[in-house]
This record gives sequence, structure tokens and C-alpha cells, in this order.
Amino acid sequence: MAETQHENDKRATRRFTLRLPVSVRYGENEEEHAAQTRDVSARGICFYVGSAIQAGSAIDFTLTLPPEITLTESIRVRCKGRVVRVEGGNPANKMSVAAVIDEYEFLTDS
Repeated sequence: MAETQHENDKRATRRFTLRLPVSVRYGENEEEHAAQTRDVSARGICFYVGSAIQAGSAIDFTLTLPPEITLTESIRVRCKGRVVRVEGGNPANKMSVAAVIDEYEFLTDS
């Protein structure tokens, strides 16, 4: 009997396939790197970035969630987390980085 995607998926929260710009800081100097999300959930993120990063690295990133996700207005969110997986480059020679979100805060424009 074939199992469905849902039965195989061990994630506890819904994942949204989104292509959003994200600003990521990591490394000794915590340089800012431009990246693009592949998918986002309440507990994690997967993004593409063009510079090297190691599994286990601490990261700090900021992205803006669109109204389609928030069901209200766009919301900027700053998150802290850690990288759990890094996979080889995609066609644009970017690394696919999966990270868990340990903490987050909603940002205001005031």
C-alpha cells in the first residue's frame, strides 16, 4: 500500500513554498548576505545563498512575510536560529541551507 506525502512528512507545522528575499547574517564577522527563501514554516526556513556556511552555524535573518501568509498586511520578522543542513549548489551555484528558528520578533517601522 502506498503512503501519502502527509504520512511520510514528520514536520509539525505547515511549510509555505515562498520565493522571498531574506537578509542573513552569519560567520565570525556576522556579515550580511542576500539570500532567497525556498520555503518557510513557523519552526524553520530553507534558503539559497551564494556564500559558504557550515551546518551548526548560528544565523540571524530578516524577511518580510506577504499578506497571503499573514492574512493581514506584510510583516517584517527577525529570527535567530541555527543551520541544520547544507546541500550542494542549485543551477545558479547557490547553496541550499535549512535552519531551525529558535526565536523571532516582529519588527515595526517606528
